[in-house]
Amino acid sequence: MSETNHIRLPEGSIERMTTTLNLGPTHPAVHGVFQNILELDGERIVKTEATVGYIHRAFEKIAERRPLYQITTLTDRLNYCSAPINNMGWHLTCEKLLGIRTPKRVDYLRVIVMELARITDHLICTSIVGVDAGAFTGFLYVMQYRELVYEIYEEICGARLTTNMGRIGGFERDFPQAAWDKLERFLREYPKAQKELETLLVRNRIFYERTRGSGAISAERALNYGFTGPNLRAAGVDYDVRVHEPYCSYQDFDFRIPVGTTGDNHDRFMVRTEEIWQSLSIIEQAYRKIQDMKGPEANVYHADAPEYYLPQKTDVYSKMEALIWHFKIVMGEVDIPAGEVYHSVEGGNGEVGYYLISDGGRSPYRLHFRRPCFIYYQAYEELVQGSMLSDAIITMSSLNLIAGEMDA
Repeated sequence: MSETNHIRLPEGSIERMTTTLNLGPTHPAVHGVFQNILELDGERIVKTEATVGYIHRAFEKIAERRPLYQITTLTDRLNYCSAPINNMGWHLTCEKLLGIRTPKRVDYLRVIVMELARITDHLICTSIVGVDAGAFTGFLYVMQYRELVYEIYEEICGARLTTNMGRIGGFERDFPQAAWDKLERFLREYPKAQKELETLLVRNRIFYERTRGSGAISAERALNYGFTGPNLRAAGVDYDVRVHEPYCSYQDFDFRIPVGTTGDNHDRFMVRTEEIWQSLSIIEQAYRKIQDMKGPEANVYHADAPEYYLPQKTDVYSKMEALIWHFKIVMGEVDIPAGEVYHSVEGGNGEVGYYLISDGGRSPYRLHFRRPCFIYYQAYEELVQGSMLSDAIITMSSLNLIAGEMDA
């Protein structure tokens, strides 16, 4: 829907004809259910008004009426392109409040899952940037490897996109051999496909000219807005939660943090591309560490936290104490300690944080989700000001704006 207006300019000036265009809230146009009201001079953007709220689901208020272990299905649906990272971040927040320490093997299992999720998140973003620049084939080609990661998820927890994966203290079950077999296949086959995608795009003159210089933001402006993650690093700021505030034993791994210079669409694409290679390296290191474990720790997949972790079914059927804990957990009758905590993880799009206040009841007293996409979208108007309409689409893609994360 659009309308045309004539702007009256001073005597002797050239009359300018502007058009108001609704970019969204249809999903195919803007990769999510949100709206941009553009004022155009020809195809150049004069003014932008961004709107969210079309899928607002009140997750934070819903979570304040649920026990801690029933909130994972909500965090799943923030950035659904990398849902397991949201879930692990929530479990880490709960463990910080509850004082639960997880075994090394649990940390390494979580690292594998989170880095797989980071790869799928970046894979979607980089291939969609290619689509918006006119290269559709690469997107179709690499999606088969996203599906392979989802098959790994399915072996671990039975779900694919919104996984409800993990529990407070670890995982609901150990990884089956089929999951390890598919992980080995992914590590063996995917690097070739990633190289082919880069060959298609990185040195492609059309892609380079479509992305270089458009949607740029300085490091200072990015920090002022509150940018984190790949979008901040593309602007030249070397900040990664995994390095500056290590969790899940990330300090045990050797990896590099790629940093850009201009903060434009091309730098955001290149930063995510390099991060995919770093994630592959981290996964291989974590897999080797797990294989090298000996003794009792080689089979551990959860912490000793009977108040918050469901006991084994065989124990429930044969031991009174296990039956009692099973009943109390399922019925939501376990009080949580009073306290106030904040914990964040390096999500696919940036810092995903949870600010949790407990008054000692059975559910959070107050809960706030820090969603990086909601912050990026505040800067969108500035990033597309004065650019062409086609640049507005590709800028949205390179920011990787996920509507589910904006409308929590």
